Amino acid sequence: MILAVLLFPAACSEAPLDPADFLFGQIGEIQVEVRSPLGLPTGLPGVTQGALYETLRWQSNGGWTLAERVTYDGVVGSETVQKSRLNPGQLTREYASLIQQLTEPSPLQLLGLVPQDPAPNCGAGVFSQLATQVTISIHDQLRDEVARWTRCSRGLLLASHPTDGIAPSIAGPGVQAARIITAAQLVRSFTLGDASASTYAGTLPFATLDQGEDSPGMPEGARVFRSTQSRPPAAFVEFWEEHAGPGTPLPEVNWPQEMAVLAAVGSRPEAGDVVQVRRVVNVGVALRIEFVERIPGDFCSPAARTIHPFHLIVLPTSPLPAEFASPQVERVPCGL
Repeated sequence: MILAVLLFPAACSEAPLDPADFLFGQIGEIQVEVRSPLGLPTGLPGVTQGALYETLRWQSNGGWTLAERVTYDGVVGSETVQKSRLNPGQLTREYASLIQQLTEPSPLQLLGLVPQDPAPNCGAGVFSQLATQVTISIHDQLRDEVARWTRCSRGLLLASHPTDGIAPSIAGPGVQAARIITAAQLVRSFTLGDASASTYAGTLPFATLDQGEDSPGMPEGARVFRSTQSRPPAAFVEFWEEHAGPGTPLPEVNWPQEMAVLAAVGSRPEAGDVVQVRRVVNVGVALRIEFVERIPGDFCSPAARTIHPFHLIVLPTSPLPAEFASPQVERVPCGL
């Protein structure tokens, strides 16, 4: 009799779940995607020099993942990923509560009430002042279906100050756009908290030209390359030949309008170090380049060899002098 009692829950747990017994998305995930423009307009409607992408995924088991990336002319310059460190079960109740509000009659209801129209052209035409694109989607795992809504706003999902963030009062098209922005804010609040800020808040757009663990050019420190002519500066040509080898084509840089920045920390005695530019910020009197040095954490066993990690980026040029902040050190767990 005892054996039968013990086996019964196991047998029941293997029975297929009936989607009709669950709200849409109750088993699945909510995803918020925010694309915010960076830099000055290019002159083309709806086109900017760069963008910051914030993607927050919240699963029904409570776990969440935040991915951010900054781009310039469609090329990624830097990206980061954060994951929840809490016991996922601690957020399951909040997830279920929000799903109920989004799928059943409530001031936040989206499913069955707000049209899933094609994405509006944020930043152009009547939405020229609403250049941030906000998308919230609900993935129902049992039904294998996705519901998705996109509207326009201003600012970031993870703004360091409320006035710099997306807001229901600044959204369109339609009065119901406020529901989508509010839902996105609630996903952020439940998972990351209201005080969280984007890794890339305030940055100018930039793109990666090259990045690696070891440069054959063995740069001993950070450098900036500028030219007012259409041809590259001699210092950059010299560096590139040492770095990539004689005869290797130079990376494409529109020198009168763009500049190149090399983030480097000199030699390191063990493999595994990575240099990554995080932000390029206009501080009024200078451009401040902020970057990190990611080092294998404790109990890792990297190979003992001399390397020169680097990150070479391109960005819109500026007459301001460039200054490099001291690199921040990040310890990376083994295997990541």
